[in-house]
Amino acid sequence: MRHRLKSTLNHILPSSTQETFWRAYRRWRTRGDRYECPLCGARVRTLWPRGLNHPVLQTYDIIGGGYREQASCPICGSTERERLVYLYLTRRTDLLTRPARVLHVAPEPQLARVLQTAPQLDYLSADLYQPDVMERMDITDIHHPDASFDAIICNHVLEHVLADRQAMRELFRVLKPGGWAALQVPFSERITQSVEDPTITSPQARAQAFGQEDHVRIYARADYVARLQEAGFRVEQVRWWEEGADFGQPGNRYGLMPREVLFIGHRD
Repeated sequence: MRHRLKSTLNHILPSSTQETFWRAYRRWRTRGDRYECPLCGARVRTLWPRGLNHPVLQTYDIIGGGYREQASCPICGSTERERLVYLYLTRRTDLLTRPARVLHVAPEPQLARVLQTAPQLDYLSADLYQPDVMERMDITDIHHPDASFDAIICNHVLEHVLADRQAMRELFRVLKPGGWAALQVPFSERITQSVEDPTITSPQARAQAFGQEDHVRIYARADYVARLQEAGFRVEQVRWWEEGADFGQPGNRYGLMPREVLFIGHRD
């Protein structure tokens, strides 16, 4: 039925209004009060599924990855990690209320929309491959001076980077003293050392070994924190389920991922 409706609308509605219609349709179909998206304000009875289901993700019990039944906002498409970072920004920082320079690597669409339209922010989106960013950037060789940014958001990126320690040093270098960086990665608590092998290069082999075709490792939580500390960061681990109503507890109001830790690297 939905496919027939979509075909009909393609003929009778201009493309500029189709997304408005579909957003209203999704809001009607999922209306409810179980979850609330802090990014678009939608209140829905269910979230949409998302994620991959490679066996290695279950073997290592990966937190921050894998298939999830309740993941994406059906209205704006925000993911759990976008919502978690947004809640941290608004509940635990003053970033959206003061002038600041922000680097956003591999920008998540809904979070990028909020940051880019904040008038007090000097916002820079960057990526090595995405075409719709403001700057093409290799985070192992950032072409900006020391202490350039008040805040950095670089989520679910370092697991893609072979020279991750170099990238961590570069992110620390361009962060201002007193600044912070949100540095989420998927990780395992079943292992003490990260699993990586630079000789594994094909997409199929990487998916089998690391859970995704473009991942180059599976981080162990303690090992990941140690690498960030070696780069100079003081690491804060935000366990959102311990943060009370600001992060939707009890009941996980904002549909965050169970056990997902937000790693914040501070430059003191």
